[in-house]
Amino acid sequence: MELLTPSVGIIFWGSIVFVILMLLLAKFAWKPMLTAVREREESISESLELADKTKNEMIQLQAQNESLLKEARAERDNIIKEANEAGKRLVTDAKDIAKTEADKMIADAQVAINNEKNSAMAEIKTHVAALSLDIAETIIKGQLSSDDKQKALANQLAEDISLN
Repeated sequence: MELLTPSVGIIFWGSIVFVILMLLLAKFAWKPMLTAVREREESISESLELADKTKNEMIQLQAQNESLLKEARAERDNIIKEANEAGKRLVTDAKDIAKTEADKMIADAQVAINNEKNSAMAEIKTHVAALSLDIAETIIKGQLSSDDKQKALANQLAEDISLN
């Protein structure tokens, strides 16, 4: 039964050794361990705060990137729209210039045609007049070959003149 009921001396010395051990552990082991645990806890807390700040910054950067992408897309669409409008204007201007040139060429051709027509008409009139004079001369020579015919023609012309 001695094992179950310790003596007073063992309890006393065991308690003193326990208290000394506790004091030594408190002074040399617990304080450094608690300090290390606190430092670790602070570094973990700082790391978590830094991670939260970084996460918030990343969210802001993503929002900025999306905003920039939207602006870039809008600008791209605007540039494409302006380029299409400029192309249409160029095509329209080119058509107008071509139409103006074609109209000018047609007008010049019509003027040239009219000039050639007038020139041909004048030449034909000249030939017709020359032919008419030749024919009239031949007819008159035939009619005025004798003196009687000349006098009759002169009398007829005189009557025509006096009637007018």
